[in-house]
Amino acid sequence: MTGARAPGWVAVAGLGPGNAALVTPEVAAALAQASDVVGYAPYVARVPLRAGLARHPSDNRVELDRAALALDLAAAGRRVVVVSSGDPGVFAMASALFEAAEGRAMLPDIRILPGITAMLAAAARAGAPLGHDFCAINLSDNLKPMAVIEHRIRHAAQGGFAMAFYNPRSAARPHQFARVLDLLREECEPARLLVFARAVTTPDERLLTVTLAEAEPQMADMRTVVIVGNEATRRVGRWVYTPRGAAR
Repeated sequence: MTGARAPGWVAVAGLGPGNAALVTPEVAAALAQASDVVGYAPYVARVPLRAGLARHPSDNRVELDRAALALDLAAAGRRVVVVSSGDPGVFAMASALFEAAEGRAMLPDIRILPGITAMLAAAARAGAPLGHDFCAINLSDNLKPMAVIEHRIRHAAQGGFAMAFYNPRSAARPHQFARVLDLLREECEPARLLVFARAVTTPDERLLTVTLAEAEPQMADMRTVVIVGNEATRRVGRWVYTPRGAAR
C-alpha cells in the first residue's frame, strides 16, 4: 500500500439501538457534514433527507459491496458515513469496511464512530446483568457454522460468563434457538436467569425475564437480544443484576 490518501473520507457510525436521543453528538456531527450515507436500508432511513445528501440503501447481506461503494465514493472526494445500528464494531460494518479496504493502493481518511450497542441498551433496561465478565455471541450461522456457535456457547457457560446473544431466531432458522436453549440446559442450572430484550428504546420495546427452565424459543426474534446471566445473577425487585466479583 502506498502512502497516498484518497481525497474524501469515510466515517463508520453507530446509530445506537433505536432512539434518536442515543445517537452520540460525534455521530450527529459526521452526519451533518456527510455528502453520502451508505448502509442497510432501514438504518439509512433513520437519517433525515436534506439538501446535498445522497442516501445509498442496500440489502442486508451485501456488507462488502456497500463497504466498497463507500470507499469508491470517498476516493472520488465524497464525505461518506456508513451507518450501522448499535455500535459499528459489534457484528456490524466496521470490520466489513476494513475487509473491503485490504489490497487498495489508496485509502481515504477512515474514522470509526462508536455507538450504544443493543446488548448495553438491553442490559441497562434490565438493570446490570453484565456487571461481571461477559461475552457476546452472534447466533446467526451466515458467516460461521453452527458447530462453532455451539462450541463457543458451551465453553462460555463452562467458564462462568454471562452471555449476550445477537440474532437469536429468524424466519430462515426458527429451530436454531431451541438448540441453543437445550445446550444451555446441559451446562446451566434451571434457575439461571435470561432476559429477552426486544427493540429496546423504541416504541416496540418489550422486556421479559425468565428462568432457563421457563425459556421458550418463540420468546426471541431478530429484534431481540437475549442476555443469559451467570450462576450468581439474581433479581432485586424488577431488576436483574450480576455481582461484580466471583466467589472465591
